Amino acid sequence: MVELNKAFIYFICSVSAMGGLLFGYDWVVIGGAKPFYELYFGITGAPLMQGVAMTTALVGCLVGAMVAGAAADRWGRKPLLMVSAVLFTVSAVATGLFNDFTLFNIARFIGGVGIGVASALSPMYIAEVSPAEIRGRMVSLNQMTIVLGILAAQIVNMLLARDTTVAESQAWNVEWGWRWMFWAETLPAGLFLLMSFFIPESPVYLKMKANLTPRQGGSVESRLGEPRYRRVLMLGLIIAVFQQWCGTNVIFNYAQEIFVGAGFNVDGMFINIVITGIANVLFTFVALYTIEKWGRRTLMLLGAGGLGLIYLVLGTCYFMGMTGVLMVALVVAAISVYAMTLGPVTWTLLAEIFPHRVRGVAMATCTFALWVGCCTLTFSFPSMNAALGSSGTFWIYSCICICAFIFLYRNCPETKGKTLEQLEKELIIQ
Repeated sequence: MVELNKAFIYFICSVSAMGGLLFGYDWVVIGGAKPFYELYFGITGAPLMQGVAMTTALVGCLVGAMVAGAAADRWGRKPLLMVSAVLFTVSAVATGLFNDFTLFNIARFIGGVGIGVASALSPMYIAEVSPAEIRGRMVSLNQMTIVLGILAAQIVNMLLARDTTVAESQAWNVEWGWRWMFWAETLPAGLFLLMSFFIPESPVYLKMKANLTPRQGGSVESRLGEPRYRRVLMLGLIIAVFQQWCGTNVIFNYAQEIFVGAGFNVDGMFINIVITGIANVLFTFVALYTIEKWGRRTLMLLGAGGLGLIYLVLGTCYFMGMTGVLMVALVVAAISVYAMTLGPVTWTLLAEIFPHRVRGVAMATCTFALWVGCCTLTFSFPSMNAALGSSGTFWIYSCICICAFIFLYRNCPETKGKTLEQLEKELIIQ
């Protein structure tokens, strides 16, 4: 009977984690489609329009994350997961279908809302249905599906893009190739929607609604602002923003600039992008087995300290004009450290540290902050890279990681093996 229950837990967590798969795919797929839809829409020489196309989904992420918490506390976790599945499906079909640039961006915005909702709800739902002894591993499963989605997008982009030096291939890329990159998402999105009908509502949500008395009612947002929640909320916000400002995600968003700057041509760039994606997946598997053994605090410290050191060396290598395999090795090392530490553990901690009375809104608030961090990171990298060069940029990321290491050493709790009720008693001022 216990094995049957565990099997069911693995099933419902896997279904919820499909939101992470779509999150990863939708987030990265635009990078491969970018050169081709820009030609199609005639915005190759229009930096402002290029920026709009790249950021509309991020704006949608902010909106989705902002509304997810309150909506999940009012209507439940399961309906919101289903809504995110619908948004992913609609966006995938519409983005590839539209021939108008404005409609294209509206479709990307819809997909971004889906990402924002899924990024807030999937790890929270998994944490609420998982026993304490495997909760970290189960929430890390969400990160595993995110990196699988990223890798899937990288591979699909590589397979669909044809040699642009041949006229017929160029016509394919500009007319149809970028469309199929987006349309490929409809299969997992449809499957996520179908399977979400077979998962139950979160027991924590059901308990919260059953125990809610008129005196306990009122605004969840106002309860989150109470003094006893401020310390843990600040911890969650800093962890969320640092996951982005550690700098690793610029490797995915600006792979062309990073690898070309390291001396690689376009073909070498695409190969190296897939290599980083594979490393991302492999070391997320490592996280699944270390998060319950080493603990959340240890992995967060390892991530901040390890990335601080790697970026220091990487920046120095750029400063010295080094190119080639060593640069790829350092980039892969950074991705690997991130994948087994800050990537999955951040989501685990955010899903664990808040009490159930405010978890939905608190998780959404921190996810909103995470996407603000992602937006500011994405916007700032080109300017930083132009003004400071790759060396100065990575030195700044190194300093951020070192400062975060000091903060985490002083403030990050260990949540391994503790129930959500235990953590509430330990972290919240009663």
